[in-house]
Amino acid sequence: MGNDIDVHLGKRLRRRRRLLGLTQQQLAGTVGVRFQQIQKYECGANRISASRLWQLSEALEVPVGYFYDGLSDADRRELANQDSNEGGEMFARKETLDLIRAYYQLGERPRRRLLDLAKSLNGETDAA
Repeated sequence: MGNDIDVHLGKRLRRRRRLLGLTQQQLAGTVGVRFQQIQKYECGANRISASRLWQLSEALEVPVGYFYDGLSDADRRELANQDSNEGGEMFARKETLDLIRAYYQLGERPRRRLLDLAKSLNGETDAA
C-alpha cells in the first residue's frame, strides 16, 4: 500500500472523477492506461508519476495542485491516524455528487441564491 500522500492523491482523483461523472474506464482511456491502473491510483496502491499526474489534471480539468489541496502537516498526521474521514465518505455518496452536479448546472446567480438559502437554513437549525 502507498504512503499517506499517495492515498490522499488517490482520494482526490476519485472524488474529482466521480464529480465529473466519469467511469474509471473512461478516465483510463483518456490518459492511455487500463482501468485497473486508475483503480490502483485511487486506492494509493500505485504511485502517480509527475507526467501521469499532469495528464490526469488535464483530463479532469483541474490544476495539478488540486491533488495536493488539504495536505498540510496536520492533515498528513490525520490521514495517518484515520483510514477515511467523514468528509471523504460524504463526497463518496451518490446523493452528494448528484447535488453538486445539479448545482454547477445552474447559472451563477441561481447558484449564489441557492447557496445563500442553504446557509440561512443551516443558521436556522443552529439557532433552534
